[in-house]
Amino acid sequence: TIENAAGKESKMLNDINGYTRTCGLIGNPVEHTLSPVIHNTLSMVLGENLAYVPFHVENGRLEDAVKGAFALNLLGLNVTVPYKSDVIPYLTDIDPLAENIGAVNTLVQTETGYKGYNTDMPGLYRAMCEDGVKVKGEKVLIRGAGGVARAVAMLLLDKGAREAILLNRTVQKAQEVADEVNRIAGRKFSKAMSVDAYDTLPAGKQYLAIQATSVGMYPHCDAAVIEDPAFYEKIHTGYDLIFNPPKTRFMELVEAQGGKAYNGAKMLLYQGIIAFELWTGCKVESWLADKVYERMQEAKKTEDGK
Repeated sequence: TIENAAGKESKMLNDINGYTRTCGLIGNPVEHTLSPVIHNTLSMVLGENLAYVPFHVENGRLEDAVKGAFALNLLGLNVTVPYKSDVIPYLTDIDPLAENIGAVNTLVQTETGYKGYNTDMPGLYRAMCEDGVKVKGEKVLIRGAGGVARAVAMLLLDKGAREAILLNRTVQKAQEVADEVNRIAGRKFSKAMSVDAYDTLPAGKQYLAIQATSVGMYPHCDAAVIEDPAFYEKIHTGYDLIFNPPKTRFMELVEAQGGKAYNGAKMLLYQGIIAFELWTGCKVESWLADKVYERMQEAKKTEDGK
């Protein structure tokens, strides 16, 4: 059980031996990551002889880090900012979804090097499914036009959404993303719209909305790109990919107009779980995912209280 695993944590270092496999996180910064909570808890509960640690990789040392990890026989790595796209040239293979998204966050050891996967978007989809949020056939508003918004649009295409509308201050940037997604789709699936033109959208709660920017992230917790309640009247469900603070201004505005709202904490959870499953071949059941989520929340409270 999770309680028994927690009791073992104090002697975890004594259990590390010559058979222990190592996984980790590379990025800059990595000091406040919750990923070790996810993976080390899973390892203890499932009896996997695996240890997970964060590795701070300075700018300009990414290639050295990937080659060094492979030379040291690391089973796998997670990759976080700013290296999710930069790491691709140093891989020996890449999963088609990650290639289409243009970003990798999980490396899996092969005989000749690491294969890259993107578990962020499957993690988001799994979180949505757990929360009872439907994607297939939905009309979706994506706030933003950066790499995350592009990845979200690719996920929506893959999971059968009806259309994806990218709302951004710079319409040209959103249009470039939409054009690229449509090229991959082979049809018109995505379109761009100025964030100021939301009033042209039809009335009624017709949209699932995904907030894919950093606006509203701690410490700027009171910020939202759109404050007008009329915009949120069009949204039946809002997903903010930010998880700190737990309730963003975007979420508050969605709920104030009667919609359901979720943050990105479960996306973080499930991207980690999917990576763990790729590394170990284990299947993480929903009861264990729930317990790991509780541990994440506890760890976050402890970090905030320091």
